[in-house]
Amino acid sequence: MRLLIVAVGQRVPDWAQTAYDDYAKRFPPEIKVELKAVKTEPRGSKTLDTLYAAERERVTAAIPKGTRVVVLDERGISLTTKALAERLTRWQLSGDDVALVIGGPDGLEPAFRQAAHERIRLSDLTLPHAMVRVLLIEQLYRAWSVNAGHPYHRE
Repeated sequence: MRLLIVAVGQRVPDWAQTAYDDYAKRFPPEIKVELKAVKTEPRGSKTLDTLYAAERERVTAAIPKGTRVVVLDERGISLTTKALAERLTRWQLSGDDVALVIGGPDGLEPAFRQAAHERIRLSDLTLPHAMVRVLLIEQLYRAWSVNAGHPYHRE
């Protein structure tokens, strides 16, 4: 199975990249984790619709056909770590690769969000995009750890 994280925005602070890389290398060989950062459309005097369209095109191009699309969205469903672990198991059993999409400064185009297979949120708080990458990869690793039988701190 492949977990593809597609993130709008290419530059993140060194600490965020280091933390992301640390978690990404912990996954077992049967789960391939890949990050594709796509360019943020320059804001300038463009309309929101123009920005959304340009970023959607880049995101869509980064996702291989047949991949299950899960967007991170503040209006998405909230999951516990155990619920995410159950999702990860379902994704693995389906045999599909999964793309988890992190939007840019203005989020993702509403039609793209609605067309996704799933919409989840990581927090009720507004988080910097670099932090979202780290939080997402950490939670995916924790979900894998729970499924692998590693002790979970709440038990």
